[in-house]
Amino acid sequence: MSSTLIRLIEPSDGAVLAGLLARDRQAYARWLPARPAEFYTPEGQAQVIESLLRSHDQGLAWPGVVVSDDTVIGQVTISSILRGPFQKGFLGYWVSSLHHGLGHTSRAVGLALRIAEDELNLHRLEAHTQLENLASQSILRKHGFSPWGIAHEHFYAEGAWRDEVFWERRLTGGLVPQP
Repeated sequence: MSSTLIRLIEPSDGAVLAGLLARDRQAYARWLPARPAEFYTPEGQAQVIESLLRSHDQGLAWPGVVVSDDTVIGQVTISSILRGPFQKGFLGYWVSSLHHGLGHTSRAVGLALRIAEDELNLHRLEAHTQLENLASQSILRKHGFSPWGIAHEHFYAEGAWRDEVFWERRLTGGLVPQP
């Protein structure tokens, strides 16, 4: 079995991510929003990474990459971090189709949960999946997420509005908000 780890994204990851995203562009069209052609280039990914790292510096996100055997194979991000009475974030992830079925995505989600709890001190993580994305739903269930609702026509991808299942996972930690 290949190893899986996650780490904070770095500017040098741009070229690899651009290659993976360009390769899987059609395979993921059903699940991801349309992007301009520049998004799939090393320069475009450098801009995305720069923005993600600014959000990280502001405490609004933890943008990571999924790594197997010293090779970047995807991304995992905790974004939209809210503090105060919420102490929550939003989990997003993807792994290159070349690495599907090997457990990397599930292990990356498990590692992201540890970061959310231990490093970010969050009380809750949320995620969304399209109704038909059974593989992602299985991973979320395996890691203790529960579905809590359906948003109809919530997400636009591949020329149509898609229904999405909303997921939640309460964590044991979380900073107690101070008045």
